[in-house]
Amino acid sequence: MLGLYGGLMSKKDKAKKLDKKKARAAAAVATNGHGPRPQTTAPLGSAQAEELPPIEGPGRAMVIMAHPDDAEFMCSGTVAKWCAEGWDVYYVLVTGGDKGTHDGTMHPEKLAAIREEEQRAACRLLGVKECIFLGYPDGFTSESAELRGQIVRLLRLYRPDVVITWDAFRGTFNHRDHRNVGQATMDAIYPIVRDRLFYQGHEDEGLDSHQVNEVLLGGAANPDYAVDITDHWEKKVDAILCHTSQIGGRTREDFLKDRAERDKREPGKPMEERFRRWSIRRPMRQAQAAEAKKDGEAPAGAEARPKPQHVA
Repeated sequence: MLGLYGGLMSKKDKAKKLDKKKARAAAAVATNGHGPRPQTTAPLGSAQAEELPPIEGPGRAMVIMAHPDDAEFMCSGTVAKWCAEGWDVYYVLVTGGDKGTHDGTMHPEKLAAIREEEQRAACRLLGVKECIFLGYPDGFTSESAELRGQIVRLLRLYRPDVVITWDAFRGTFNHRDHRNVGQATMDAIYPIVRDRLFYQGHEDEGLDSHQVNEVLLGGAANPDYAVDITDHWEKKVDAILCHTSQIGGRTREDFLKDRAERDKREPGKPMEERFRRWSIRRPMRQAQAAEAKKDGEAPAGAEARPKPQHVA
């Protein structure tokens, strides 16, 4: 084999060249979608790309889902953990889940009433502060200005630090309502809720613009953030069991049996809920405004407006 200047290459040089080829091939696989990628957080606007610390509280969280029971299967262990730590957690359900049955005698209005009560029972068990239903029909959610506006208003009213919603962007199969609720929520979070000239009428209600700091996307194809729910797994199961109309007669014993079998296969492995995380950097002007309010001063150019009344 010829070297750089046309001479014969030594065995040592050949080995070095082969190692370089292997390194280039490995790098190509890592970046072209055919192999593992580095674990980084995808940027959103001014989102951070560096490694992030875990989300810690207590704080305020909002869970925005398409149907009753979505949250229990996706993130109720995380919700139970946060509530136990003193967080204020609020649920927003866009639809009443009025199509989710194979019962030939059921009609939509009756099913929606049943599923609403099931959801409220799960919220009481978990310690959720409030459960808000928007009343859209199951299966007909659209990513509309009306829905975005309703979500923006609730974000400005309750002012969560963290939002959990569906990942609208995964490449695999995604339920229409999950996809549209995730998309509407993400659009509401960035940049709409942050910028006061969107849905400016909210100011007449005393609702200031707001920035959500953290977003956890459930149902993600490539999750990069895990919450250890081992100590709260049984409460998650009990919350799921509140949704009697949706679980096909499964019992607590069925879940415990599944857990025992899993522990035999993977002893010592924690129970986790996994998400894709977006962390949004707080702009300096908002940090300054927060400090000014803490000191009892109004930020420059701001008008005094009445505080929104939260419904407990």
